[in-house]
Amino acid sequence: MDEMLLEIKHLKSYFFTRRGISPAVDDVSLQVPKGKIVGIVGESGCGKSMTAKSVMDLLKYPGRVAGGEILLEGRDLTKLSEKEKRKVRGEDISMIFQEPMTSLNPVVKVGKQVREAILNHQKMDKAEAKKRVIEVFRQVGISEPEKRYECYPHELSGGLRQRVMIAMAMVCRPKLMIADEPTTALDVTIEAQILKLIKNLCDTTGMSCLLISHNLGVIAQMCDYVYVMYAGKVVEQGDVFTLFDHPQHPYTKGLLASIIHLDELPERLSTIPGVVPNLMHLPEGCAFCSRCSEAMECCKTKKPELHDLGNGHVIRCFLPAEREAAHE
Repeated sequence: MDEMLLEIKHLKSYFFTRRGISPAVDDVSLQVPKGKIVGIVGESGCGKSMTAKSVMDLLKYPGRVAGGEILLEGRDLTKLSEKEKRKVRGEDISMIFQEPMTSLNPVVKVGKQVREAILNHQKMDKAEAKKRVIEVFRQVGISEPEKRYECYPHELSGGLRQRVMIAMAMVCRPKLMIADEPTTALDVTIEAQILKLIKNLCDTTGMSCLLISHNLGVIAQMCDYVYVMYAGKVVEQGDVFTLFDHPQHPYTKGLLASIIHLDELPERLSTIPGVVPNLMHLPEGCAFCSRCSEAMECCKTKKPELHDLGNGHVIRCFLPAEREAAHE
């Protein structure tokens, strides 16, 4: 039995606007074991990044965590003071964002920005902190780390900027790294290098990682366990082999069918019709019903609950119950 580092229980993160309430994350529960990489996958607007920002307490007004628990080694982060939350961010949990140019200060040298992360969280003088930054730069594969320390963000390539962000996330030796689409802005070659780096860091340091992506190929390559999200809810979860070899939810099947295999190019590309529904105007029944090729009458009026298929494989769908009834 894996020891859990992060446990999210029935998390609800809503946006309270004048036009209504948008349930960006609605009753989401997930677990990240120690030393494992757990993935969250789904289309844009499904609640992946909002889940990550909820953990980091980075939701901006009018969004806020409206319910549930976020437990880090049994400690509920939602009940901490602002000072305690700042201590957790950086020391225990760090985050890598999609685009480093929007996260790095353009007028401050990258070395000083990473050094600042150390000085904010650890008792260390500037000289020691600089040594630590150069050591971590070397660890994340930045060549000539002493020279790069003195560079501004615009003087570095996209791949090097993302390595700087990983160094900033790693510099205080966190227990959990949250990587939110860390390779979106990179070309395929650099993407592979960054993913390999993250995996190696997890393997060598024992750190856990919550990896958020819309790319199923990345999830398959990196993760031990996967959660599929749709319209703010988890619709399927399981270990990576079970989920990719035996997907059960029509949404997961649709995502997997849309992957292009170069050795067997189809005459027509597979797509999921329609778009993710407006969260302020969700349908009465299943949120995926209007896009689902296997929808039944009950899907139009009833919301499905999670159904345990065994061995940690869980889906939010009426189909398993219908199949069981058909076999009786």
